[in-house]
Amino acid sequence: MATLSNRRNFLITLWVFLCTLIPAAAANAGNGFVQVRGTQLVDGAGQPLFLRGIGLGNWLLPEGYMWHFKHAVGPRQIHEVVAQLIGDAGARRFWAEWRERYITAADVRLIRELGFNSVRLPLHHGLFIDPARPDEPTGPGWALLDRFIGWCKAEGIYVLLDLHGAPGGQTGTGIDDSPGYPFLFIDAESQDLTVALWRQLASRYRDEPIVLGYDLLNEPIADFFDQDRLNPRLAPLYRRLIAAIREVDPHHIIMLGGAQWNTNFEAAGEPSAPNLVYTFHTYWTDPTEKSIAPYLAYREKHQVPLYLGEAGENTDEWIQKFCALMEEHRIDWCFWPYKKMEATSSVLSIHSPEGWEAIRAFADAPRGSYEEIRAARPPEAVSARALQQLLDNLTVERCRLNEGYVRALGLK
Repeated sequence: MATLSNRRNFLITLWVFLCTLIPAAAANAGNGFVQVRGTQLVDGAGQPLFLRGIGLGNWLLPEGYMWHFKHAVGPRQIHEVVAQLIGDAGARRFWAEWRERYITAADVRLIRELGFNSVRLPLHHGLFIDPARPDEPTGPGWALLDRFIGWCKAEGIYVLLDLHGAPGGQTGTGIDDSPGYPFLFIDAESQDLTVALWRQLASRYRDEPIVLGYDLLNEPIADFFDQDRLNPRLAPLYRRLIAAIREVDPHHIIMLGGAQWNTNFEAAGEPSAPNLVYTFHTYWTDPTEKSIAPYLAYREKHQVPLYLGEAGENTDEWIQKFCALMEEHRIDWCFWPYKKMEATSSVLSIHSPEGWEAIRAFADAPRGSYEEIRAARPPEAVSARALQQLLDNLTVERCRLNEGYVRALGLK
């Protein structure tokens, strides 16, 4: 009897021990989603993951410098230029075609073939949410995003959703399509809309593991605004957004960018929840450890992963050195951008259409009166032909591959 009792006690002890191993084994195996483990990321199987990505700027949120415009810098100004050239109806058709052609399945396939494993996709809130119906998914952005995520899933490319243009504007410049001030941080309605949008995005993609995670706000609070007033409002908004996302999605990582062009982590607040990543941007800095020392110190202090969300717009030599710096310090990276007009500092270069100088001159002309608009406006035939040719030139087949840029990133 004693032998049976001892055997039973042994089996019970063994079972309890094995039960303690199951959660650890499950954690090591992963939960199917990219997750934070210490200061690094792991993939859905729990294996170490290093992100090498490219930013898809100019697709769902156009930026004027990629069109070689000087004064029409953001979407609202660019949309106005196109409408003044070909009328409101023509402009609607143009933008519908632009969204269809700028990024296609062929682009995602090329991104995978070149050796990238992820993309960062800038989103404009206006394509996804209507202030009159904030709890409903409205606008053309949803269908485009669903289709794009499907392409990426087929190619094994992770998708980071980046709110580049938040309601009210988080940066206060053309890159967020704001009226020229980061009204998001002082306007309650804009904050409510931002919360509603992130809740919708997280609810829709909560079960999709090819979605890498959520980059809450791109480059909040430019450095030339009142930092003493605005910076203290960033961390509370981040906490509110995190809470809204976690109500519907417990899985995906969440990225927090620092204030002042994603450089000031202190304004973003210390980690307040698990599965957070801190993302910084940098341009035209020396490609040395000194330039990233504050971010490395933050990682060491708070034991969180770092993600370079944007860098580039420089020579191939600089790109190569900075990319090597990221690899040396195990900082996941995403350079900027994938495609723009007549450029070498991108993966693809779009050929400018015939007559584009006339379009550019009009976009940069003074707009103090309708008389000035009429005087600067090119002939309608020139405008229509140039804009149509621009659409035709967007395809992978018609773009030029910048091989030096790709090699500088250590890709094939």
